Amino acid sequence: MSERARWAVLGAGVITGDFLAALPHAAHGVLHAVGARDGIRAREFADRFGAPVAGTYDQVLARGDVDAVYIGTVHTTHAELAHAALDAGKAVLCEKPLGVTAAETDAVLAHAARVGLPVVEAFKYRFGPFPERLRALVSAGTLGELVSVDSTLGFAADAHDGRLFDPATAGGAILDVGCYPASLVVGLAAWAGIDAEPVIVAADGVVGAVDEQARATIAFGAFEARIATAITADLPRRAVIRGTAGELEIANVWGSRVVSTAEAVLRRSDGTVEPIRTATVSPMAAEADATVRALREGRTEVPEMPWSQTRTTARLLEDWRAALD
Repeated sequence: MSERARWAVLGAGVITGDFLAALPHAAHGVLHAVGARDGIRAREFADRFGAPVAGTYDQVLARGDVDAVYIGTVHTTHAELAHAALDAGKAVLCEKPLGVTAAETDAVLAHAARVGLPVVEAFKYRFGPFPERLRALVSAGTLGELVSVDSTLGFAADAHDGRLFDPATAGGAILDVGCYPASLVVGLAAWAGIDAEPVIVAADGVVGAVDEQARATIAFGAFEARIATAITADLPRRAVIRGTAGELEIANVWGSRVVSTAEAVLRRSDGTVEPIRTATVSPMAAEADATVRALREGRTEVPEMPWSQTRTTARLLEDWRAALD
């Protein structure tokens, strides 16, 4: 590997453009190649972002001068492209969800374990100073034993067409944005040392061709999570985490594709209130750097989104979708 890892991106859509806008802020990697289904589209995207190499997916993956791959395509192609990248000897940073099903997710992780290469599910809100502080607060028992969490994420799409509303591309609210609150509650349980597997206690929503809105109550033993998501309604971006010793309210727990979350309010059970503030980073650059560090250090996982949580989140999303059928 060169001094800075050479990144290829697979996909030439909006989120890949956001990743490439963030990549110059990464400390350990540079853009080298763009791959797309259409080589002409790849070349246009490469010229826009200054990549010297462009081609189809297969052409880019066959190159020996690519170290890591970012996958920013539609959900139904994530697992297939991740397998292809691992076969080609590349580290993988894949947009969520890693697989449409739990079985797809497990298969990719098993492949990565066999070849000894990193696979990182790109939940960008997990990367940066604020999520590090959140993990530390929960792990240290600052909130006491976790009791409940409420978390939502949803938006009203401008048009009810395209990949979001297409069953053939695994559209719907749960896989596109509901995966964020689902992965958050999985993380909270893990950081608190709760071993219980998540169980869907109740679920409902608005379902057309795909799930347009969805709610769920999830039990991790005595810890209860209430989450909601939508692609046809704006929902708050907040999370409120309650424990026996206090409550943490995070107004914008997800941050954005440009800047990570920085603020929360800790209300202790003794009545004291503590503002929590951290520095911010480019979260997409941070997840890229985490992937490269894992590759350089011979690790297959990153602490921000370990495989155990990727697996549990995949099973939870599958159960949530099934509960709406």
